[in-house]
Amino acid sequence: MSDVSYSGLVDGFGRRVTYVRMSVTDRCDFRCVYCMSEDMTFVPRSEVLSLEEMQMLAEAFVSLGVKKIRLTGGEPLVRSNVVSLCQKVAAISGLEELVMTTNGAQLNRYACDLRAAGVRRLNISLDSLKSERFRELTRTGDLKKVLAGIDAACAAGFDRIKLNAVIMKGRNDDEIEDLVDFAISRKLDISFIEEMPLGQIDEHSRREAFFSSDELKNRLAQSYTLIEAPTKSSSAGPSRYHHVAGSETRVGFISPHSHNFCGDCNRVRVTAEGRLLLCLGNEHSLDLRSILRSGAGPQALEDSIVKAMDLKPERHYFDHSDEPAVVRFMNMTGG
Repeated sequence: MSDVSYSGLVDGFGRRVTYVRMSVTDRCDFRCVYCMSEDMTFVPRSEVLSLEEMQMLAEAFVSLGVKKIRLTGGEPLVRSNVVSLCQKVAAISGLEELVMTTNGAQLNRYACDLRAAGVRRLNISLDSLKSERFRELTRTGDLKKVLAGIDAACAAGFDRIKLNAVIMKGRNDDEIEDLVDFAISRKLDISFIEEMPLGQIDEHSRREAFFSSDELKNRLAQSYTLIEAPTKSSSAGPSRYHHVAGSETRVGFISPHSHNFCGDCNRVRVTAEGRLLLCLGNEHSLDLRSILRSGAGPQALEDSIVKAMDLKPERHYFDHSDEPAVVRFMNMTGG
């Protein structure tokens, strides 16, 4: 694609970027309390990248050494023709893995098509196994649809499926063991995520609801034998995994607060409107949409992405206050 040879995407701290999380939409059919406010204003559709522009970005990143792309949202399955995008991205020579994060509500309809299109793994959000509580946490979600979607995904033959759960004190921390048992029963993995301070919310106090990975691990150790998994691959995400003895399930802990994982960060994010975010917890970014729509061509796009690595900060500085670290909500960020 390019006449210029690059040695990959390396930031100013020597970290090599091999993993891109690409948001295909900021819209979602849920309104999860830790992710959005109840009344959201979304990006005008004219400002959202077209599927063709997203494909061009994916090609540029793979040309620069990216091995793994995750399609996210918002909820990616509310984007029209997203399966077609999956098929085209999965076919890019040099890409080793195309994966997706979804809330699962539409997987009963799309699971087989996604697998046929080349999506290898899924992350599915599941914060509660109690119908009323699930509705409360998601504001609009139907647990039955999500569970049916998980079953459809299991039947579709993905390489691996992982559940994601955000645990909050006093809200769903009494379901930790139930969620692990559910994962074990279906031979799935599960990651527990510390709530991240993105966007201003008034539904709950993040400080009071905070539940650390260490607390989770100590709780689980009372019921399960957890065996630390081997070192991650170069294209892996931030989960630190433990095998549950006697099962095929791994339990992961994503700990942006309590165990900062910035030192080996290998990823960047692209928002639905084409902002290249160099860090989840900072606003350092590059407007890729303007480059795409300027007609400058693939070489200019790649050059700009390479130069943007200098903007990647050493780390984020999340704390435990109720003030957000950044004002954008998680649905805008790309997973």
